[in-house]
Amino acid sequence: MKRLRYYILNMSPSNENYEEMYEGSMLETFIDKDATNHNHAVYWDDEIGYEITKSNRLDLSKPTVTIHIPMKNLQITDTSTAVLDYIFRSFIPYIKMLNELNDNRKRTDKENGHYYIYEPNHKVLKRNVISANMISQKYYTNPTKNTIIPIDGAGDVPVYLCASIMIQVQLPIGKHKKSVQMLTKDLPDTVNRFIEEFHKEGAYEALELAKKQEAIRTWLKENRCLAFVANGSILPREKGSDLPMLDAIPFQSTKEDEVEIIGIKGMVFKKGVTVITGGGYSGKSTLLDAISAGIYNHISGDGREFVITDASAMKISAEDGRSIRHVNLSPFIKWIPGGNPVDFSTEHASGSTSQAANIMEAINWGCKALMIDEDKSATNFMIQDPIMKALIEKEPITPFVERVQELYKQRGVSTILVIGGSSEYLSVSDRIYMMTDYQIHQVTEDAKQFREQCAYQVKEEKEFMVGLADWSNTVQMDANYLTTYPDGSSTEVLKVSDLGFLFLGEEQIDIRMIHDIVSIPQLNAIVFLLRKLINRVNPMERFQKFSLEKLEKEEIEPKWIHVENEVTELLANVMEEGLESTYSPFFTECGRWMDLPRKYEVLAVLSRMRMQYYR
Repeated sequence: MKRLRYYILNMSPSNENYEEMYEGSMLETFIDKDATNHNHAVYWDDEIGYEITKSNRLDLSKPTVTIHIPMKNLQITDTSTAVLDYIFRSFIPYIKMLNELNDNRKRTDKENGHYYIYEPNHKVLKRNVISANMISQKYYTNPTKNTIIPIDGAGDVPVYLCASIMIQVQLPIGKHKKSVQMLTKDLPDTVNRFIEEFHKEGAYEALELAKKQEAIRTWLKENRCLAFVANGSILPREKGSDLPMLDAIPFQSTKEDEVEIIGIKGMVFKKGVTVITGGGYSGKSTLLDAISAGIYNHISGDGREFVITDASAMKISAEDGRSIRHVNLSPFIKWIPGGNPVDFSTEHASGSTSQAANIMEAINWGCKALMIDEDKSATNFMIQDPIMKALIEKEPITPFVERVQELYKQRGVSTILVIGGSSEYLSVSDRIYMMTDYQIHQVTEDAKQFREQCAYQVKEEKEFMVGLADWSNTVQMDANYLTTYPDGSSTEVLKVSDLGFLFLGEEQIDIRMIHDIVSIPQLNAIVFLLRKLINRVNPMERFQKFSLEKLEKEEIEPKWIHVENEVTELLANVMEEGLESTYSPFFTECGRWMDLPRKYEVLAVLSRMRMQYYR
C-alpha cells in the first residue's frame, strides 16, 4: 500500500485525475542495472490485492476497487456461482458498517467519501461484482515511494485462486489524507475482519442448496414436468420488494399432484396446458409470478428456494406499440390489410399482433414453456366467444385458445395460463386448478361437467378447429446496419434508463414488457453484450466512415447473420472470459454492476430495435 499512499499524497491539490493511482507506475531498480518503469495498478496488503480501475471516464474520483482474496484465506475451494454469491452477500454488511462509521450526514458523498457496493436481489446469478480468478502474488518489495525491488526467485511467485469482490469508492474531493485513510487503512482493516469472521459453513450450505435445486431441475427434465413448488414455500412478496411477505400463507400442494423429490415434498406442474383460475385476490397471479421466477435459483430465506421451473420458460403478454421485424404470425393472424402475416413487420404493433409476435419469437428461440396472465393479454388474441364468432364473419385473428394444444403437441411448448374471466380454456386444458384464499385445489374432474358448454371441445391430435400451423420463424439480420454510432456521428452511444429504455446509437428500445429481466444490472449487461456482439459482426471503424444513408447508396452487399446463433456464441464466450470483459468506462450513462442475462432476454431486446434490417 506504500505506492498507493505515495501517489495520492503527492497529487497536487488542483489535480483530481488520480492518473498515477490508475496507472500504478513503478520504478524498478537493481543494484547493477539502470532503473526501468512499468505499470501495475494492484496494491497489496499482505496476500490480498486491491486492483484499482476507472469506473467511468468522467468521474475519476470514484474508482472501482476489486479486492482479490485468496480462497485459502476463506478456507473454501469451491468456486461455483452459489458459493461466490454467498461470499459477496456476506461482505455487504461489512461495507455498510464501514459507511456508518465514515459517513457524515451534513456532507455529500463527494465531500465526505463513501463506499458503494451492489445489493443484489434474491436471484443467484453470475455477476461481475464477484468472480473467481487466478492472481499472481506480489513479486517485489516496495522500500519507499513508488520504487520497487524484485524479490529473488520472482519467477516462482505463487499464484492463488482468489475471490474477486468489486466495490466502488467515492474519494473525498480535495482531501487526500482522508482518501489515503479510506483506501489503505479502513478498507483493508474491514477486509481482514471479514476474512477472520467469515462463516465458511454458510458457503457450504449455499452450495448444498444449489445442488438440491439442480437435482430438482434434473428430476423435472427426466419426468416430463415443467415446474415444482415445494410445500411451505412463501410466494407473495412485500410491496415493491423481493422480500417474502410477512404472515403469508405457505404453499401446500394438492394431494393429486404431490411428489417427493430428494426428500422435499411439493407440487409438480406437468407439461401440457395448465389453467390456474380463481376469484379476484385469490393468489392465482402470485402463483404464476412465483413459477415464472423459478427460472432462476433463489437464496436461502427467500421463500422460493424450491420453486423450480424449466429454465427456458418465458412470461408472455401483449405489448402495444412494440416494433416487429419479419415475424411469421400466420398461426394466429390469417390476413392483415396491406401486410403479409407470414412475414410481418410494423413500427407499432397492436395488442394482439404484439402478443402473437412475442409467442412466435419465444418458441423459435427454444422456449419450452409460456407463462400467460389474462390480465396482461389482449382479449381478442386469447379468446372469441361463440356469439362474437358467429357475428363477425371476417375475423383475421385465430385466438390462442385454438392453438394452445397444437403448440404443445406439434412443438412441445407447454403453457400455464391464469384465467379468471372466460371458460373457453376449460375445454383445451390438460389440468385445471382453483385458487381459493391462497390455497390451490385440483378441479380438472369437476370442470368436466362444464365442458359441453364451452366453445371449443377437446380434439384428438391433428383434429383442431383450424388447420395445422407453420410455426417456423428463422430470422436473420443484416449486420451492416448494426451500430452503436448515431447516424453521421463518430461517438458511440450506450445508455441505460431507469425508466425502462435502452439506447444504442440511434435506437431507443422499450424493454418495459420484457418481464424476465429482473434487475437494472441485467440491463447494463445486455447493452454491453450487444456492443460486444456488434463489434464482432460489424467493426466500429465502419461507422466512423459511413452514415446509414451512404451505406444504402453504396449498395453494400448484405451481411446476413443468424441472430440466435450469434447471441448463443456470444454468451458462451462471455462465460469463459467473464462478464467484466464486456465493460467499458467510456459510457457514463451505464451502471457499473452487471448481472448475466439469459439468451432469451438479449434476443428480446434485439427484436425490439426499430432500425434494424431483417429477413
